[in-house]
Amino acid sequence: MLSSSMQRLRASASIRSLSTGAFAPTAMRLHAHRLDHFPILRETMPEDTKIPSFMVGTKNGFLPRQDPMATLPDRFAKMDSLLRRMPLNLADGSKGLLANGQLGDAVHSELEACKIDDITDERLLSGKCEILPAITHLRHLLQHAHRPSIGCRLFPALTALYRDYTFLASAYLLEPCDIMYRKKSEYGLGRQVLPSSIAVPLAQVANKIGAKPFMEYALSYRYTCFIPAPRSHTTSEGPCTTGRGRTLSRASRTTISTKGFILNHVTMVAYSGDLIQHATDSLDAIMRCDRPSFNRAMKSLSVTYEHINNEMDFMWSRSEAADYQKSRTFIMGTKNQPMFPNGVIYEGVSDKPLFHRGESGANDSMIPLGDNLLQLTGTMPNNPLTEVLRDFRSYRPTNHKEFLEYVQRRADEVGLKEFALQDDLSAEKSGFGYIQSTPSFTINAPAFYLANVDQIRAFRHRHWNLTKEYILKYSNHPVATGGSPIVTWLPNQLGAVLSTVIEVGTHINPAHLDTEARHLVEEISRRANAQKRVLEREVTALKEKFGEEAVRA
Repeated sequence: MLSSSMQRLRASASIRSLSTGAFAPTAMRLHAHRLDHFPILRETMPEDTKIPSFMVGTKNGFLPRQDPMATLPDRFAKMDSLLRRMPLNLADGSKGLLANGQLGDAVHSELEACKIDDITDERLLSGKCEILPAITHLRHLLQHAHRPSIGCRLFPALTALYRDYTFLASAYLLEPCDIMYRKKSEYGLGRQVLPSSIAVPLAQVANKIGAKPFMEYALSYRYTCFIPAPRSHTTSEGPCTTGRGRTLSRASRTTISTKGFILNHVTMVAYSGDLIQHATDSLDAIMRCDRPSFNRAMKSLSVTYEHINNEMDFMWSRSEAADYQKSRTFIMGTKNQPMFPNGVIYEGVSDKPLFHRGESGANDSMIPLGDNLLQLTGTMPNNPLTEVLRDFRSYRPTNHKEFLEYVQRRADEVGLKEFALQDDLSAEKSGFGYIQSTPSFTINAPAFYLANVDQIRAFRHRHWNLTKEYILKYSNHPVATGGSPIVTWLPNQLGAVLSTVIEVGTHINPAHLDTEARHLVEEISRRANAQKRVLEREVTALKEKFGEEAVRA
């Protein structure tokens, strides 16, 4: 039974709850109650500043609920000035601070530490309160709805501060590496100490929003973009042609290719609300033993992943492969990178060096959602490369992490894969019933599951192709931006999914499928077998070219 406060939360915050399940097994569980519903936003509530900017919703998906804050209050004017002068090339055609290695000196002479804890600007705060874990905070706010001063209006501003401090930290630490790379195509060493003027406020704001004090894919890069225009308005040039999809002046290099690269990722994530809807619908349907509804959800999920994969193909036209290396330096991390052999000291924060992974699309939540829902996560090899994958998945907004944990647990509890692979005959034998519907939505269930696994395969195959063309062709650096071995890490996941496609396809009884589904299963299986053979040959050749560092996790 839900508490009255949680009932008010659902009503007031326009939150959709699953009919089954529990909160993620981390800080989101309230001590006094067993909460059986994970809250998913129906509306983005852009005017509500009392809840995190990144919350899972069926409209915004994994994108922020509102357009990012473009301008910070006056007290951060010095940092804002540095960020606007920072890029290698400015909008007016002149050279920025990074072009001639002037950012470090500018930080030392201009920037003072701004303590986040004592902010009184009413644009950032309205009253004093703790930043509680998200669900506890929401419940607390609703219990005191008649006392608006209780609510902290911090989240959009904190996210903007986090974005800006992480961009500045990355640029400061990696500025020497960029200068070296432009001269010799080598990175050399980065700065080993982050000054307190950046380190202290960055650590404070990261702690408040539950993030790591270093650049993250969603909270940093994705929060540089306005929410994209409606998908019907996107073109091969990307959403930046609409006027709403423009990037903020935060990237180290503001070229067309850099903007196209970032915005292509954002337009892909614009489909994530549909993924969340169909994924949760499929879990609900299993609990009702409603096979037709489950199959419809799985078919819709596959179509949505196909849209995302098609959007991914626009990367080739939106961002030139040869340009990628020009800005890649500034998204490198400090973990497992030769530029930071001993990590980085955060002055005024810790006397011990800190290590963080760099910005990577692997931090995105769309494919992990599919992995967890389809029960692919448990099929990954038990090796150091998979441990890197698990570590990557900690670099995302707290609400996203907990939602993905929730989906994984619920899919395992209800046995989604087993349910999906039952056909109309074996379903009754196993006790999985279904509501009578059209034959195609009963006999083709295994094909719908396989089609979704194949879309995950297609995404990872595209990612691997982009890596080969955008990175391996132009660089001999053995480590990816996130600190993973460049040659073996992506093939580790792609190979595992290819094996699952082959295994599932082998066990589907073609006699129980209609003609269209049978041909689909045959095509998917044939392609997976061919790609697995090619992948193994590619990795063998690349290991010889790049050496041990590019292989070992």
